[in-house]
Amino acid sequence: MNAALNTFTAPYLYTMKPLDTETIELLSAAPVTKQLFVLLHDQAGTAADMLALGNLLGDAFAEAAVLIPEGLTGVEAMAELSEFLRVQQQRFDVLKTDVALAGHGTGADLALALVDAHDGMVGRVLAFGCAYAGAVGSFEKIPALTTLHLLHGQMDRIAPVALARGGFEHLMELSADATLDVAASLGHELHPALMDQAVMRLQTCVPLRYWRAA
Repeated sequence: MNAALNTFTAPYLYTMKPLDTETIELLSAAPVTKQLFVLLHDQAGTAADMLALGNLLGDAFAEAAVLIPEGLTGVEAMAELSEFLRVQQQRFDVLKTDVALAGHGTGADLALALVDAHDGMVGRVLAFGCAYAGAVGSFEKIPALTTLHLLHGQMDRIAPVALARGGFEHLMELSADATLDVAASLGHELHPALMDQAVMRLQTCVPLRYWRAA
């Protein structure tokens, strides 16, 4: 993992039970895991497509575990993702607030759908190129316990940026804790510029729930 070779083990395939889901794991050598990232690939892709983001997150958060399950994508996989998160949170002994979901395309749709149904199951969501954010009837109530970071390419023809903008405006109307970043020249790809922006958001954005509780 670039500069983090001494911190992270090489990725390997791990078979989760009872889900029987192959998972790429990037595990910290730190004695205690402080953050857990779960990355969800697009329907047309594979877990390996998320490795660049996983490596970037591992470099930025040296005491984190990064898991990339194969095949957990699309809103129909919500029950499987919920169980996967429950098992992994117990395994790494991390708080829900220290868990982040990152998804691309239909993986992002799944991450946002999970938060819509189960606010607080994770602390943050990084949604790249998602369509769910603009779906009619989505987020009828404020996600008060989860911070949402929407990242989109202006030229995305698979999930048009208007969906993200509309979804973000709706979230603002609900006073949700959310950000939107749009890259002018990018399409639907999971581009390094958007990944770098996502890491910046994680490192610099203090969740509104902490300010509201102060």
